[in-house]
Amino acid sequence: MTLLAEPSCYSRLRNDWWCPEYVVDRREEILDATAQHLALTVSAVLLGLLLAVPLALLARRVPRVEAGVLGVTTGIYTIPSLALFPLLLPFTGLSATTVVIGLALYALTILVRAILDGLRAVPDDVRESATGMGYSPGRRLLRVELPLALPVLMAGIRVATVSTVALTTVGALVSYGGLGNLLVTGVEESFRAQVLTASVLCVLLAFALDALLVLVQRLLTPWVRA
Repeated sequence: MTLLAEPSCYSRLRNDWWCPEYVVDRREEILDATAQHLALTVSAVLLGLLLAVPLALLARRVPRVEAGVLGVTTGIYTIPSLALFPLLLPFTGLSATTVVIGLALYALTILVRAILDGLRAVPDDVRESATGMGYSPGRRLLRVELPLALPVLMAGIRVATVSTVALTTVGALVSYGGLGNLLVTGVEESFRAQVLTASVLCVLLAFALDALLVLVQRLLTPWVRA
């Protein structure tokens, strides 16, 4: 009598949601997708931060343009990714650059407001004291205002990072979605183990990056714990 082998948990006969065997067999594909997801997320947040800082400083320095800056960044956030990515394609093509620029633009609405709120949270007497001590506007910004604005700024970066982890999945539209690529093909093929694994990894990645940012914030703002 011949015993039949147990069908794989991601075979046509079972197609389980929870399937460690799938993770083991496809680990290289999963690791590649996770690494791409992480790289896209970090690149997009950093680019968004580089764009948000001058925009926030401009909005603070020239109050008349603040409404315009906030309106434009908020307006970009309302553009569906299905429309935004195709708008970028003529300039950046089917590349990771398209995804990074698109996600960075989405992050602006959070980052610009966080920087503005953080700088405005600096007490006026502290700012005046720095000026009285001979600090130039640039030095006062770097040595006094930005450090004091860090708690609010880091809160904004955390929100932007976590939301970008989720948004990165739409990069699958141009084949650069990291774990989103696994989600799309998994849904198309009703591949339950792949869909659940990619979803769980997205959540874990968001938690890991948020925890890392909390640690960075604690290291950069020791006076908050004093």
